[in-house]
Amino acid sequence: MSEVAQDFSPFLRLYKDGHIERLMGVDIVPPVDPNSNVMSRDVVYSPALDLSCRLYLPKNTDPNQKLPLLVYFHGGGFLIETAFSSTYHNYLNTLVAEANVIGVSVDYRRAPEHPLPAAYDDSWTALKWVASHVNGDGPEEWLNSHADFSKVFFNGDSAGANISHQMAMRHGQEKLVGVNVAGIVLAHPYFWGKDPIGNEPRESSQRAFAEGLWRLACPTSNGCDDLLLNPLVDPNLAGLECSKVLVAVAEKDLLRDRGWHYYEKLRENGWSGEVEIMEAKGESHVFHLLSPPGENARLMLKKISSFLNQDKA
Repeated sequence: MSEVAQDFSPFLRLYKDGHIERLMGVDIVPPVDPNSNVMSRDVVYSPALDLSCRLYLPKNTDPNQKLPLLVYFHGGGFLIETAFSSTYHNYLNTLVAEANVIGVSVDYRRAPEHPLPAAYDDSWTALKWVASHVNGDGPEEWLNSHADFSKVFFNGDSAGANISHQMAMRHGQEKLVGVNVAGIVLAHPYFWGKDPIGNEPRESSQRAFAEGLWRLACPTSNGCDDLLLNPLVDPNLAGLECSKVLVAVAEKDLLRDRGWHYYEKLRENGWSGEVEIMEAKGESHVFHLLSPPGENARLMLKKISSFLNQDKA
């Protein structure tokens, strides 16, 4: 085998011959899950790029029942994981059942083969595909019949939370016609910056791994204060197009302070919505995906479910 050129374990390794070995999130599970209270199926949203999303619908949904619509973007540093791995399939099954929403889990092209902004562009394409169902005459019957486009939510973890923020910003600029983004849920958001904040490591050697991952995902970036990575330097932050934001952080997560900083600064930057935050004590990055049965994961699930349903009559 070729020599390793860059080692980003436990996520991936790059070899000198150009080969990429992903070390996590490589399993693919089918949408059929007879033990779940949720139905799911895969649908192509971009035939040109052969990109799909996985749809989720609670089994007890009445024929004409409208449900809040949750669009989910998976994490993985823009480098690993898919919407079809067991990690995300199991989590979406659990979340959709708990919150009684219709879910769209978006798969997107990953770096380094497809550097950013590919993931953002694909996610926006998926959202435009979702919005094509606003008048009930889109290509996917579940969305035509059951999606309440006045109650749309973006949700993601880590890099997926970053995407959720960026999609709400883009919605503010380009507008998905007929779509009201009621809120976004940012779980352990992948934000960073040139200068350390809070308890982040100060030494450049300790920051190099996180910064190396970003460079791998976005080689054309101007650095860690790129507004794609550090939203607080975005002069248009007040244009975040949603009514409310829920930020979830974990006490032992390297990204914890960035989540808190986002929460604290969002209102200061002129955004007029409601923002709340929850912190899981003693937990690490994306713990809710890695250990679903835990008490903190259960509390987080309940909180997100409540957030998605606060506006229900």
